[in-house]
Amino acid sequence: MRRRRWTLTLALATAAALAAPPALAAPRAAPPPAPPAPPAAVTGYAAGFDPLLPSSDPVELREAPRALSVAYTYEGREHTLDDYLARTGTQGFVVLDGHDIVFERYVTTNRDTLFQSWSMAKSFTSAAVGVALGEGFIDSIDDPVTEYVPELKGSGYDGVSLRNLLRMSSGIEWTETYDVPFVHVAASLGYPLTELAKQRKRGWEPGTRFEYTSMNSFVLSWVVAKATGTPYHSYVQEKIWGPAGMASTAYLGNDSNGNSMGYCCYYATDRDFARFGLLYLNGGKANGRQVVPASWVAESTRPSAPFNRGYGLQWWLGDDGGFSANGLGGQLIWVSPRHDVVIVKSTLATLVAGEETDAAFEALAAEVARTRGAG
Repeated sequence: MRRRRWTLTLALATAAALAAPPALAAPRAAPPPAPPAPPAAVTGYAAGFDPLLPSSDPVELREAPRALSVAYTYEGREHTLDDYLARTGTQGFVVLDGHDIVFERYVTTNRDTLFQSWSMAKSFTSAAVGVALGEGFIDSIDDPVTEYVPELKGSGYDGVSLRNLLRMSSGIEWTETYDVPFVHVAASLGYPLTELAKQRKRGWEPGTRFEYTSMNSFVLSWVVAKATGTPYHSYVQEKIWGPAGMASTAYLGNDSNGNSMGYCCYYATDRDFARFGLLYLNGGKANGRQVVPASWVAESTRPSAPFNRGYGLQWWLGDDGGFSANGLGGQLIWVSPRHDVVIVKSTLATLVAGEETDAAFEALAAEVARTRGAG
């Protein structure tokens, strides 16, 4: 699956950008960043975070480790999985063969650690849009966003379709590596994301090109809240987190004004991130329940525009029918329908080419499939 150059660029640019003048109307002084995550020991609500409670019927993941001999070639050199995990600073790694955990590793962390999703959250937001569409709260993703969020009339988002938000073609002026750090810090300090969204200006014709824009994903989470009459985090709890059989408490970042971030900041275990990947691998079903409409799973994980065949509706796409939720610095929920495998990777930062990750994961998925049923 294709990785994006902006992921590393954003990781390197964020620290520098935090010290520059703000691009949006926000606190004048450049503030220090908020703490990166609630600690794993957090057991209750903390300011800036909403809890997502475990399902009463968690999806069972069976511990079934097996020997996997994984080697891959990248740029003429052969590497092993152990080498890849060490060089990429991977802190959490889970591999599912269906419901079987066939490989799991943690470094300075453990299976109860809550990892920051970063932009993997965008795929959860896509799921919430799909559920709201299936329930009739959203009539069509070709509706203008202002039909659901009239507060955006007169902004750069006025008249932009939900489809163009979902496929990152909103037309607003935005440079991800510069704008998102200030949005994130401002929201962390309590500045309303809704106000930041209303300040966006139109820069180009929507639906004509791909421009990765985290604000689009926040606006989609705002649409979910307005359309359903339920706060985004509550809707995710009721319609996704619980029904999809998540086993642990997670936390979802907010701006301290009642608005979930939507573009980032799910803090969850790698096993629960794997359960989300498994939900999509199984066409939106968990424990025999249709959680996300199968039609939405299919539509959101196929090319969404001729100008970018590698992006669906808040999911990144591979060449082999696979897809992934990608987060800043190398967080991944990687789904291979071809091999019936889900891989989750958590790390502070992965400074290797995305193409190498593709090669490593594809070799790993093929080995899982090859050894299925052996012994």
